Amino acid sequence: MSGSLPNYFILDDMSVEVVGQCSTIESDKTKILEVGNNEGESEISVSSNTTSQKAAQAKSNNKLRRSYVTVGILFLVNLLNYMDRFTIAGVLDQVKDYYHINNAQGGALQTAFIVTYMIFAPIFGYLGDRYSRKAIMAVGIFLWSIMTLAGSFVPRENFYAFLALRALVGIGEASYSTIAPTIIADLFTKEKRSQMLMVFYFAIPVGSGLGYIVGSNVAAALHEWQWALRVTPGLGILCVVLIALVLREPPRGEADGAHHLRNTSWLADIKHLSKNKSFLMTTFGFTAVAFVAGALAWWAPSFMSAALQFEGNPKTDAKISFIFGIITCMAGIAGVAIGGEVSQRLKSVTSQGDPLICAFGLLACCPFLFGALVVSRHNSAVTWILIFFGETLLCLNWSVQADIMMYIVVPTRRSTAAAIQILISHLLGDAGSPYLIGVVSMSVAESIGNEESAYTRFYSLQYAMYMTTFVAALGGAFFLACALFVTQDRARADKAIKALDSDSTSENQASLAASA
Repeated sequence: MSGSLPNYFILDDMSVEVVGQCSTIESDKTKILEVGNNEGESEISVSSNTTSQKAAQAKSNNKLRRSYVTVGILFLVNLLNYMDRFTIAGVLDQVKDYYHINNAQGGALQTAFIVTYMIFAPIFGYLGDRYSRKAIMAVGIFLWSIMTLAGSFVPRENFYAFLALRALVGIGEASYSTIAPTIIADLFTKEKRSQMLMVFYFAIPVGSGLGYIVGSNVAAALHEWQWALRVTPGLGILCVVLIALVLREPPRGEADGAHHLRNTSWLADIKHLSKNKSFLMTTFGFTAVAFVAGALAWWAPSFMSAALQFEGNPKTDAKISFIFGIITCMAGIAGVAIGGEVSQRLKSVTSQGDPLICAFGLLACCPFLFGALVVSRHNSAVTWILIFFGETLLCLNWSVQADIMMYIVVPTRRSTAAAIQILISHLLGDAGSPYLIGVVSMSVAESIGNEESAYTRFYSLQYAMYMTTFVAALGGAFFLACALFVTQDRARADKAIKALDSDSTSENQASLAASA
């Protein structure tokens, strides 16, 4: 095609001023325009489609890379979070000797942390749905790092000051745990979201295991348990810098295409969540997970120490914590990976797959945990194997239950939903389980007598920890109940996102038309 065109025209949204005659226009696919002046001395070529597509692709690739980097940063912080949380458990006997405290007071160290953690979670959930999530996380992690470091300098006569500092650590961690999963949910959707949440939740077992291993071995190498608390604070400050300078905070609802969602009042959020049956059943099911995991994480090393001593094969705290840490890491990685993979495969078969996976994990772990407690006085090797399989099954639900919550709740309520789940699951779960195990074991020890003997230490903890198997079975029942409602609740959330986004888009179009 050739011919004359006006001196000014628009081609594919690009304004081009032409001096002279248009000699040729060819290639409709690339939209190339060749222009020459009256003397035919110059030529200009424009490829608007190709250029715009390349620019859009480059922008998309850059955004995707930053999203992956963001998940990496969140994974690192979660890793440090759980390392710090279980460092004390790895050196618990040394802490008890240093402060001259009993089992109940030892359990109270974890309970104090969890209590503040769950109390402040709803506050940060409210803030996380409305204000800068980067800023909230950075401040919280900085506070957590400083309080952890300060705790390592508390003298032996000030146990309650140490207890107070451990409680303050919970405030910092609450700021992070309520917000991080919602950022991932806003960066990815569908299968990719599930995969990224799986990566994020790998940090829980790996961090927990490293907490035992690093804490106990650093304490053994430097001959002071306080050094175990001085490992994570420096890395925490590094994470603050990475969050401030590198982490990408997406608009709420970006991945779901719900850019125009608006926040409702906190009371309206709570009212909506209280009517979401899948959310309630998932929360109660996860409460059972928290109860069992908290009890095992805090007391399993001490229990195995007593069992080995009773068996006549005593081991050092560092050795036991190392073994338990390795088992926790391996079981957690296997459990999270298997749970995530099975979830992906079941999604194409049934919409109820996720809660069924969680139910299976909790119900199937019961016989392994029960068997480990029974066999522990006879064969420590078999006990470790049973603990591994029990923990693997318990960890099937970490990323899966988080994915359930992300797709049954609209983006502007997700931080609040996470906060409410943290409050309930810790209030009824691991806030009380370490302390409860300690109190029951003390009661049993008093009835047996000779409380310092290996026999009494072993049997008192064994009887106390039997309750974990019954709680796990109860949690499985809650996830089975969740399977009855999850399809409807997910459909309701999807409909709300699309409807709100459509309404907002219509309002924007009407506004543009009026201004025109």
